[in-house]
Amino acid sequence: MFRFFYFYLKIKYMRFLTTSLTLLLLVFCNACNLKPAEGNIELVLASEKFDDYLPFLKNKKVGLLVNHTSMVNNTHLVDTLLALNVEVTCIFAPEHGFRGKADAGEHVVSGVDPRTGIPVVSLYGDNKKPSEEDLQNMDVVIFDIQDVGARFYTYISSMHYMMEACGENNLKMLVLDRPNPNGDYYNGPVLKKEFQSFVGMHPIPVVHGLTVGELANMINDEGWLKDSIKCDLTVIKMDNYHHDMPYSVPVKPSPNLPTDLSIRLYPSLCFFEATEISVGRGTLMPFQVIGHPDPRYGSFTFTPESIDGMSKYPLHQDKMCYGIDLRDRKLDHQFRLNYLIQLYHMSGCQADFFSRRRWFNLLAGNDTLINKIEAGWSESQIKESWKSELEAYANLRNKYLLYP
Repeated sequence: MFRFFYFYLKIKYMRFLTTSLTLLLLVFCNACNLKPAEGNIELVLASEKFDDYLPFLKNKKVGLLVNHTSMVNNTHLVDTLLALNVEVTCIFAPEHGFRGKADAGEHVVSGVDPRTGIPVVSLYGDNKKPSEEDLQNMDVVIFDIQDVGARFYTYISSMHYMMEACGENNLKMLVLDRPNPNGDYYNGPVLKKEFQSFVGMHPIPVVHGLTVGELANMINDEGWLKDSIKCDLTVIKMDNYHHDMPYSVPVKPSPNLPTDLSIRLYPSLCFFEATEISVGRGTLMPFQVIGHPDPRYGSFTFTPESIDGMSKYPLHQDKMCYGIDLRDRKLDHQFRLNYLIQLYHMSGCQADFFSRRRWFNLLAGNDTLINKIEAGWSESQIKESWKSELEAYANLRNKYLLYP
């Protein structure tokens, strides 16, 4: 009981102190006839808004779909809830695992969290959706994971399957909302139904411009869950967030997105994963460089190596790659195809450049993008072909915006 009150009062004190400093700043700025900088407005994450979501957890057994990004200030949500005497009965782990150390595509093993003794159920690999048995010992499920706003980033697919399972098993689901570091725009082809997969489950663009809370509401209300089932869903909103707000993710969301720039470049570079072009996995600059062992691809060089906790078996391991250094790009970078088109032409338009065509089409959400690139279409021509579907998506997106 003492630990509960200590933890609770510590959080309240920190919030009070931050708010007081903000008010003092406002008074000072008004006295000087100045406007406070936008960055001085306190962003409050949903996970910090205890008064909004703890009532849903009172006397309930709680499951958590979380990972290493699920932090409340400097404390993991699991530890935070346990300190508040919330009964956590199960942890569900998405791609990269609960602690975020597994490679992309690596099998994530179920088991027990050694720090808390709570059972951990993997939702990556063969078991992407919780079973009825997995959900037996709970009343409420919380989703709290940092997304990066790309359709093929699989955390939102895990959210979809959890919503579906909660709907089928009459469980309440809470989504604790977090900022989207690519939330200031939307772009790319809208996924076609016949190309649905775990790397693209919804008819949205490559860059969707939504928070996970906004997307969850869209999935639920548009009938995108299996058999159009509805989930008993509540989204806990953030305070003082808007979509044009630059957001630096405090914990890297996955092993190979270590910087703000890598997150901004990720939607543009992920298509290379269906080719033999390295995106820098096996270096300390993944998704910030591109290259291949063939010198024709550029003068910048890097050598992928096995790095535990980032990439154990990177493409072109221990081979010098020649390519392009993108680390000078600005953080206002938006989705583009010019890198892909440029390296395709540098290859001599080789027929096998797109070495995994089916995988490429799943990432693209269609089988027309690859054909247009091979037919010599320019980036502007290809983007013009998406114009009408993006306009339709913009109208849909506007229905679900929780923030300006």
